[in-house]
Amino acid sequence: MSSSTTQTLGKTLGTFQLWGIAVGLVISGEYFGWSYGWASAGTLGFLVTSAFIALMYTTFIFSFTELTTAIPHAGGPFEYSRRAFGPTGGYIAGYATLVEFVFAPPAIALAIGAYVNVQFPALDPKWVAVGAYIVFMGLNIAGMKIAASFELIVTLIAIFELLVFMGVVAPAFSVANLVKGGWSGADTFSIGSISGIVAAIPFAIWFFLAIEGVAMAAEEAKTPHRSIPIVYIGGILTLVALATGVMVFAGGSGDWTKLANINDPLPQSMKTVVGESSGWLHMLVWLGLFGLVASFHGIIIGYSRQIFALSRAGFLPSALGQIHPKLGTPHVAIIAGGVIGIAAIFSDQLIQIGGMSLTANIVTMSVFGAIVMYILSMASLFKLRISEPRLERPFSAPVFPLFPAFALGAALICLLTMIYFNPIVAGLFVGLMIVGYLYFLTTASRRGEAMEAARAY
Repeated sequence: MSSSTTQTLGKTLGTFQLWGIAVGLVISGEYFGWSYGWASAGTLGFLVTSAFIALMYTTFIFSFTELTTAIPHAGGPFEYSRRAFGPTGGYIAGYATLVEFVFAPPAIALAIGAYVNVQFPALDPKWVAVGAYIVFMGLNIAGMKIAASFELIVTLIAIFELLVFMGVVAPAFSVANLVKGGWSGADTFSIGSISGIVAAIPFAIWFFLAIEGVAMAAEEAKTPHRSIPIVYIGGILTLVALATGVMVFAGGSGDWTKLANINDPLPQSMKTVVGESSGWLHMLVWLGLFGLVASFHGIIIGYSRQIFALSRAGFLPSALGQIHPKLGTPHVAIIAGGVIGIAAIFSDQLIQIGGMSLTANIVTMSVFGAIVMYILSMASLFKLRISEPRLERPFSAPVFPLFPAFALGAALICLLTMIYFNPIVAGLFVGLMIVGYLYFLTTASRRGEAMEAARAY
């Protein structure tokens, strides 16, 4: 049995650093990905979709905070579901979270490549994406304190840049631009618009995807009971405000149809306002990279802790749970997730499905993992309220049971609609889960050893 199963991560993170991780994990969703939703829903239809998803995330985060403060564990949702529903529940939540956090980075890396390509057209976006992986895996391996401080800085710069974008394009904003063809290409709402509104759900989720990743850093928080509620609530309010502003200003500043199905909607939106040679545009491209980097870097923190936690608990090979003896970081987990991400970047022919781009399909796969995890997390909250009524809960879900019930119901609606509109990607997701489950069936003895080692430790 590897001693790595008993290792713990050091407590180095303060409240402000955790807030930087929370917002940084998600903020790339404001820079790209969401505009794919315009292709099916239009601007007004997508506003409806986004409002529903924003409400789902707000109620989810207020409920999820109860779990994170009560069980501050690097496994996050994996540990909550394992505690509530046993090893199988832990497996489903853990592997779903892994799909979310391993598939999100290649999409972000490709967006980084697209942004750099605007400045240097000769550079292949894919190789830029690979370079991003190498640089930021190295930074994560260097140490959590360094990684978190870097995350906070780039997140603040990214927020500033989004505000700059809104300010620069504001003079060109027109309600007429925003609403033209806003209902799935039509100027007026009809029954036919509903299909497009529902189909856009994955891309509205992308606005907020991965904020729950703070749970995987909770084990490294100095005072998780005090910090986590502040971080989650402040984070979700920040993100809702930014997402709404970016979407409205981008849609109203020109022909929004030209921004659908591209990886760099903000530079292209600004280009129509200030021209291709404007200094504002070049500043946006360079500073806009900070938003993408913040999420990319933050999600590497998230996936590495999830892989580490699953390995420590015996759900993945023990080698993946190693902690660097000098740096104190799960270096093998960081590298393993990076290898998968780089492979995804070069898997165009395998991932191009249903007429959607590589990025759109990666986003959709990541969202499938997230939604399954959300469902298990909310179910775990209800179960633990019954099975562990005396569990210390520094923060209780407000308006219980209404908030977690709404979040659970909304997540189920999202899952069903996503399966309907993305059957092939759904099938691939199920296939990955089945392969993982077959491995899970072989690890019973390791899980038992890991549990005994954890108790002894």
